[in-house]
Amino acid sequence: MGKPRTISKNKGSKRPKISHKPGPSPAEKLSKKGKAERTNHVENGRLGEVSPTSSSGCSFEEDLDSGPVEHGYSGGDSSVLNLLDVLGSSNPKLAAMYKKRQREQLGLSSSDDEEEDGRSASGSMSDKEYTDEEGSGNESGPSNLDENYAKEIMDDGDEESAEDYPEDCSDEDDIETSSSFDSHLARSLMKEEVDNLKDPKWKYKWEMPENNIILSKWTGTGEPISKEPGKEMDASLKEKIHKNWKNINKASASSATNSSRENFFFSLFNTYRDIMHCNKKPFYVKGGEEDSIIMDAYLLHILNHIYRTRELVIKNDTKLNKLQGGTKEVLGSDAYLDQGFTRPKVLFLLPLRSIALRVVLRLIQLTPLTNKDNVEHLDRFTEEFGGINDEEHNKKDLSSQGRSKPADFRTLFGGNNNDHFVLGIKFTKRTMKLYSDFYSSDIIVASPLGLVTKIGETEFDKEKDVDYLSSIEIVVIDHADVIVMQNWTHVNTVFDHLNLTPSKQHGTDIMRIRPWYLDGQARFYRQTILLGSYLNPDINALFNRFCVNYEGKAKLVSEYKGVLPKILLQVQQIYERFNPSSIIDADDARLDYFCKKVFPKIKDSIEGGIMIFISSYFEFVRIRNFLKSQNASFCLLGEYTKQSDISRARVWFFEGKRKIMLYTERAHFYHRYKIRGIQNLIIYSLPERKEFYPEVINMLDASRNMMCNVLFSCFDLLKLERIVGTAAAKRMLSSDKDMFVFS
Repeated sequence: MGKPRTISKNKGSKRPKISHKPGPSPAEKLSKKGKAERTNHVENGRLGEVSPTSSSGCSFEEDLDSGPVEHGYSGGDSSVLNLLDVLGSSNPKLAAMYKKRQREQLGLSSSDDEEEDGRSASGSMSDKEYTDEEGSGNESGPSNLDENYAKEIMDDGDEESAEDYPEDCSDEDDIETSSSFDSHLARSLMKEEVDNLKDPKWKYKWEMPENNIILSKWTGTGEPISKEPGKEMDASLKEKIHKNWKNINKASASSATNSSRENFFFSLFNTYRDIMHCNKKPFYVKGGEEDSIIMDAYLLHILNHIYRTRELVIKNDTKLNKLQGGTKEVLGSDAYLDQGFTRPKVLFLLPLRSIALRVVLRLIQLTPLTNKDNVEHLDRFTEEFGGINDEEHNKKDLSSQGRSKPADFRTLFGGNNNDHFVLGIKFTKRTMKLYSDFYSSDIIVASPLGLVTKIGETEFDKEKDVDYLSSIEIVVIDHADVIVMQNWTHVNTVFDHLNLTPSKQHGTDIMRIRPWYLDGQARFYRQTILLGSYLNPDINALFNRFCVNYEGKAKLVSEYKGVLPKILLQVQQIYERFNPSSIIDADDARLDYFCKKVFPKIKDSIEGGIMIFISSYFEFVRIRNFLKSQNASFCLLGEYTKQSDISRARVWFFEGKRKIMLYTERAHFYHRYKIRGIQNLIIYSLPERKEFYPEVINMLDASRNMMCNVLFSCFDLLKLERIVGTAAAKRMLSSDKDMFVFS
């Protein structure tokens, strides 16, 4: 689709609100309940009920400048306790294990609660399933808890046999305890560490040159990463995954350089740190081959994580089955703490279906052969994610006029541009299932808009939930720069709902949940891999605010040469600096400077041909309202302008019937119009995408009267350095002068 999408309130997609107030941990809540309440609960044989109306949505106030988010518990005081009560009181064996875990949380010995050990309670819970409208399965509803349920969850927390999991999981060998997977998830955080992570002060202590990207270096917190990853893949990847990857590289005649780069990025991701790389050339740009290398690296990392996760679960299932009722062995060991609240462990956030198609098809390739021999619903997936549904858009952009547009535009938008999707993927021993039920999926592939729609539905239908986001351990945001051109606030909303305590129980075996899930610390273990072609304040804020992994951070820092040599016309570019007192006042200061310093020079223009280029829609609206108040002659070309109005506006502007045209960066991103009749270009705010700067200036009609004026402030450094170069940008911001000329 050609335009960024919005959510209709009538469809239940209103942005949900949640509270950021910190809540006590489940252990603290249990301690407040006291032993008497637990005893009465078991004596009465009553089953703790989960309220169907306890959703994860409360109140939310967005503040991008604030510190890391403090997540409360979504179901209030009762949600976690009900989850524990339901599982702990449904069977004598589980009741004993449940109470033992409670006594451990309270620091009590087994003799302190001797009378409770002989008591039990039983009951059942009704279940109501909700089927995803796109075939992705159940989204909510408590699971059935009958007399056989306790045995089922002890045998397999997902109510499936070992045959349903990747073939590696059936091995009887012990899991390597030296892997970064085990060391990362097995770590127990001290209270002081948790307190520091709630209000972190990140210190980037080390640097490492990035030899493949000019003027770039890696920097990070904690211990430096290895400069020579060496045999990281050989040592860390599961054998079947590694063997399949080597066969693919051999078949494609991959160069040693590419293999080395894949090894480096895999090693980087395998540290389980939060990673930000916002200077990668995307696949749709010439010279963007490394985009595919990075994609392979994070896909291998994710496959490795999924395989090791399921291997651990299945091996523990086998050991528990062999115990044949050995409750004491289960209670006395932490070896069986191997699960989260729900099964999904990986979340992909991608901007377009065409990009999701590219990622998932490569994921299928990298999956060992025994798993991809039978990929369920592959035909449906390729049809829904590979087809182009917008016929008008298809005809327009594939016509002779569309073929005249830049190659990167044709590659990016040549496929399915739909930005609304959520897809579950499940790995089993013999198959890879697409469109799997969210709660039985290992991976969720979604667009930010698609997930926000699901989140919005929970506000209007209390029977629905997004608890499948509660146990996400790896988030990959790829092509973040394209998401910025859509609506970045959707990404913030998704992160607000990650790793919250579920509002319902979903077949959870409480005795298998890792303690840091129960203690509300899951976000400190979550790894975020953030990838894009440029950095902006929104992306930076997300990395600083939501990425609080205890392993630390690593990011790529780059300097730029600028894009001024790509301007083909001999035109003077006059940069005018305004000086806001703070970032809060920057937007008002920009508008004030334009109204007082720039507009008086153009309002009485006779010739016209004045284009005002604006980066954000918010600024577009403010300028439009100002021009209306001045009775100026102008036309609009924004991302929400109707196609008929756009055609009319372009004709009016070219013929001089409208003196001023407002043109937004997002309109240029989605359409790449070539506007005729521009004599005077005013760049009200610099574009995020550096390549747009020469593109727009090169649209000026070659004449002696052509001019270009650019407004900027100290808060535009990230944009400015990509256009004029880092060195020039720093000089312009530190100089005593406020005006600079490039020609």
